[in-house]
Order: sequence, then structure tokens, then C-alpha cells
Amino acid sequence: MRHSLFLLFAIAAISPSLLAQQSGWPPSPSRTTLSVWPHGAPDANPNPAAEADTTTAKDNLIAGKPLIRLGNVSSPTLTLYTPAGKNTGAAVVVFPGGAYHILAIDLEGTEVCDWLTSAGITCILFKYRVPDSGPYPKSSAALQDAQRAIGIVREHAAEWHIDSHRIGVLGFSAGAHLAAALSTHFDQRLYDPIDAADQLSCRPDFAVIVYPGYLALAEQNFAPNPDILPTEQTPPSFIVQAEDDPVHVENATVYFLALKNAKVPAELHLYAQGGHGYGLRRTAQPVTAWPQLVETWLRTVQILPPFSY
Repeated sequence: MRHSLFLLFAIAAISPSLLAQQSGWPPSPSRTTLSVWPHGAPDANPNPAAEADTTTAKDNLIAGKPLIRLGNVSSPTLTLYTPAGKNTGAAVVVFPGGAYHILAIDLEGTEVCDWLTSAGITCILFKYRVPDSGPYPKSSAALQDAQRAIGIVREHAAEWHIDSHRIGVLGFSAGAHLAAALSTHFDQRLYDPIDAADQLSCRPDFAVIVYPGYLALAEQNFAPNPDILPTEQTPPSFIVQAEDDPVHVENATVYFLALKNAKVPAELHLYAQGGHGYGLRRTAQPVTAWPQLVETWLRTVQILPPFSY
């Protein structure tokens, strides 16, 4: 009995470190990580709570595996993941979701970077402020972070071997809303410029919107969100969602129609089943094959090289 208890405590003690190794978070000290706000974020809390994984034993698993729910993020960062093989020159800034309360930093972050870099795409994992940092305009904090982040990526484009005209965003759930918000609010910074990065465009060149929230107003019979209105300057967008998503598939359909009405190139994929929050983890649900559809779309819109036959 005593031996069993000792073994149990030993497993409990090492499991956080094992989870970190498997999840890729926190990133290795050797990986390039930049602060979004070198002198502190606008209107920062002077006494923020400590950043931490808020996952508990009662939280759900995705595809049979746990995930990291990163909370109390007050110091936004960008972490660089370079292509595993040939570099296509394209780059994607990844916005994890989490209802603007936490960030699913591995499920919708590091695991996404593993896929993108295997496709020759530079991935920049964006850790933005949570909780209560959106949706815009309820709070402008996350959108401030996103605007600043794209400017920083463009500033480092040559150094990171990125084509500054092929920098896109990919977001999940609340992160998908943030990607859409950035796609429609890039013409004016929501903060006072602080350096050269803020003189560069923060408009994404393309956007991938995965099971979005906050884009259709359920309390108003799923009317379009008036704070996220596409114009002809909104970048080409790819949208995917499941019809049985509890966050409501109308977020995808309403936003797609708004893009269409603004004459923005857009591609929409709807699935009968799949729910919400699956990331890239493959299950029996066909919706979890969406990354292959994104790669095809990126070739269609000439972000990636065309297929060779």
C-alpha cells in the first residue's frame, strides 16, 4: 500500500513536466520569443495574477488527450516556429481560442504550428491578453495586441525569411473572432504608436476562421455583429464550422455572407457534426480533416505554390 501511494505521488509530481514536453509549452528558451509590448501593455494591471495553466482533473479531454488552458496572461508574446523543410515564404500568426478567458495554447497553438511548419509555412504563435480582453469593443485589449503583433511580424519579415505580403492569421473560437476583428479593424491603431513596427500595416493578407464565436448575435436572431463589418479591403478568408457547434454555426454563415456582400473572396465549409473546440486533433468526425482543406485553399489564393501535376 505504501509503495503504491509513493508511486502515485511520483506520477503526480512528474506529470506537469511531461505534459509540457508533450505540448511544446512553454517554448524552449532557444526558440525566438518576443514581447508584444516591450514597456508594458496599454492600461496594464499593475498587479496582475500569475500566468498559469488553469486545467483541472475535471476538465474535458480532446481526442482522449488533455490540453493546456493558459490563464492570467498579462504579457503578450510572439513565438517563432520555422518550417521543418522547404520554406515557402508564407507565414501564419496563430490565435488560440478560449472565450477571451483562457488560451488553449497547445490544442490551438503549438499543435497548429507543428502542422504549418511541416507544410513549409512559418508559424508565429500569438499569446494575447486574457481574461476579459474582448470581444471588441467590450474590451480592446486583445485587438490592440493583435494589431501590434502583425506590425512586429512585418518588421521582422526579412530576418525570419517571410514574404511581407503573405502574412495571414488563423484563429479558433474567440481567436477566430479576433482574426475577423483584425481583418476589419486594421486601418487605425487602437493605441498610441510606440516604434517602427506600428508604422507598418497590420492588415493580414489572408485569414483562416475556425469555429468562430461572436460574429452573429444570437440574442438578435443571429444578426451580423455590427462591430465586425467586412469591406472590400478585408482579406480573403477561409471559414469552417460544424452545424452542431453549440457556439452556433450562424457565426460562420453570417460572416461568410457579409464577406460575399463586400465582394471579398471567401470559402466556407460546413459539416453536419463535430461540435466545438477540436483543434487539429483527428477524430472520427470528418470536420477534423479541415487542415488539408486550408492547404488547398492557400494554393488556390496563391499564398502557397500551386500543385504540380
